[in-house]
Amino acid sequence: MASLPSELGSSTKDLITRYYQMASMVLRKLQERNIQHTPPRTGPMFTISQAAALVGRSASAIRIAEAEGRLPHQERNMAGRRKGYTLRDLDTMRQVFDTRPWRQEGDPPAVIACQNFKGGVGKSTIAVHMAQYLAIHGYRVLLVDADAQASATMQFGYIPDQDLDEFDSIYALLQGKPERGIAQIVRKTHFHNLDLIPANLKLYNAEYEVAARISVHGFSVLTTLARDIHKIADNYDVIIMDPPPALGMVSLSVMYAANALLIPVPPSIVDFASTTAFLSMLDETMGALNEHNIQPEYGFVGMVISKSDANIESQRQIVDITNTVFGRSVFAQELKTSAEFNNAASQLKTVFDMTSSTTNHAVRTRCLNQLNNLGRELEQNIRKLWPSKADEI
Repeated sequence: MASLPSELGSSTKDLITRYYQMASMVLRKLQERNIQHTPPRTGPMFTISQAAALVGRSASAIRIAEAEGRLPHQERNMAGRRKGYTLRDLDTMRQVFDTRPWRQEGDPPAVIACQNFKGGVGKSTIAVHMAQYLAIHGYRVLLVDADAQASATMQFGYIPDQDLDEFDSIYALLQGKPERGIAQIVRKTHFHNLDLIPANLKLYNAEYEVAARISVHGFSVLTTLARDIHKIADNYDVIIMDPPPALGMVSLSVMYAANALLIPVPPSIVDFASTTAFLSMLDETMGALNEHNIQPEYGFVGMVISKSDANIESQRQIVDITNTVFGRSVFAQELKTSAEFNNAASQLKTVFDMTSSTTNHAVRTRCLNQLNNLGRELEQNIRKLWPSKADEI
């Protein structure tokens, strides 16, 4: 039977404080074990055939370019084989072969909010993996962690409340009194061409402070983040934003800054109901914003069926309903449950970070295929936003 605070000789406040302190200490030790007791993070490596597929040229074309000196010679191991190509190497190849997929001047950067009303739907998992997928495929990407839980931030090797303060996140920007501009809080990651604006628990305070600013300055406060994002948008092809799982002030700021929306929808009645509630509140909120001449417009709204299991009949029914209701907005590729996601997350990493299977080869291959298929669908939607790519669609 649970003990009451009075039985423990303390007030409820003292009890909660003690529990928080104990849990924080344990969490910090777990994070330190996962982050500090592993080698420094490096980006993925690719064989010559993988590199050829990613840069859009043949393996022989790469070998010829290396022989001619247009590409640097690759280091070889004791067996005489190439050690592998990094993301930076792939970027150099794309530059030499003129196959970079970057948007052209005049094309708007894709600013994608990955959002739902409920936690545990795979929001951060999708945001981080899609950011990495796009970086692997040659795009210049910024990931903005706008969630105080900082799940995305931890997957890049940070202990948020130990390594970061409120000036390292968008918190100070939302306050309207940043110590540093947005360009100064962007951090490089171990993935070439993927930058990060991290988060930590301090960001939670922004909910109240933005609301207080709105009471004084009006709803235009919600455009603050959009204006800051605009200052650095020219540096990127895609900006993916991971807001908190609630339609609060931070999420509204993210939604206004975005020009596309990605909604994870697990196939359960509870999650479908939550998605319906999210859309209802979003509709109501956008109506209220429109009355104040704040009008978010999205180039696409995509639904991703996440955490699905084909062996559960009730889930298949919800998948069918989701496809019927949302039609072409639903991505064809589902992101199914996989031990690969869980095992990578337990090491504060992603599936793309892992160099080998944590289960078996077949499971890892299936998981990677899902991520790559989902990434291709997202990539197609992104390129529809760019007038210069209209002839390719």
